[in-house]
Amino acid sequence: MKIIFLGAPGAGKGTQAELVSERLGIPTISTGAIIRKALKEGTEMGLAAKSYIEAGKLVPDEVVIGIIRERLAEDDCKNGFILDGFPRTIAQAEALDKMGIVIDLVVNISVSDETIVSRMSGRRVCPTCGATFHTLFNPSAKGDKCDKCGAELTIRKDDKPEVVRDRLAVYHTETEPLERYYAAKGILKTVVGQEKLEDTTALTFQAIGV
Repeated sequence: MKIIFLGAPGAGKGTQAELVSERLGIPTISTGAIIRKALKEGTEMGLAAKSYIEAGKLVPDEVVIGIIRERLAEDDCKNGFILDGFPRTIAQAEALDKMGIVIDLVVNISVSDETIVSRMSGRRVCPTCGATFHTLFNPSAKGDKCDKCGAELTIRKDDKPEVVRDRLAVYHTETEPLERYYAAKGILKTVVGQEKLEDTTALTFQAIGV
């Protein structure tokens, strides 16, 4: 089975993709991870990406698509795969179609912006030992201090409410149109993200039929 996971940053699509990957025994392909792998292995497309990254520029579509093409040609993708973080735009989806790859199902994990802002802005990280907490779901017993080593907890820049809202705005503009694109093909299924992880997982498995 060839599956794409869609969802705003913080919606939990990466977690669901990994759980489905384990259930079906097919690889999850995360764009960020395969770009790092291509860089490390020095593939043709990896070297192309390196020049942009070193210049502090976004890696262009044709290079990302080339790296995806290299990855999908590997043996472990013969029985299917899960794409997480690709495509991000209609242009990338069209390029995927032109590669002759037939996607069986697109799962959209839908969570409201306010829930995502609450989830992400509540995250706290210990800069000393790396422990992670959440003000609502997994608070430290010591309040603003790490209950493992006592260091002052910090908020990652990416988790600040204003940054999260900016990332959501980009998602709504660039990636959300993919919902209509795949709905028109009749392969989109939307899963409403639940408060409990296991409830979202149950709905995701149901949507996929596993």
